[in-house]
Amino acid sequence: MLKVTSEQQFKELVANSPLTVAVFKTTWCKDCHYIEPFMPDLEKAYSDRISFVELDRDEVPDLCEELNILGIPSFIAFRQGSELIRFVSKLRKTREEIEQFLDRAIEVSSAMTKS
Repeated sequence: MLKVTSEQQFKELVANSPLTVAVFKTTWCKDCHYIEPFMPDLEKAYSDRISFVELDRDEVPDLCEELNILGIPSFIAFRQGSELIRFVSKLRKTREEIEQFLDRAIEVSSAMTKS
């Protein structure tokens, strides 16, 4: 997963991609560490449909404030610079829930393409 360390880099990446999922994490977040073992598999499974980027919330605080990132890990799907949907909850996220979010992001992105 591409690690993004600046707001400018993030905005350039999401503006130029048909579908990008940004994963906001931190080093001290237990739930962020929980998803680490299976995220590479998900990234590989969706590699032909989604670009993934990872951001450390503590490295881009202004961006997180702008995007209203309060809980971590947070998942936000973007298409050509615009937010489509987000997956944020205070509960630990399971692999199945993340897969459902990714499938939904693809559906929403596809629906926008057709309209």
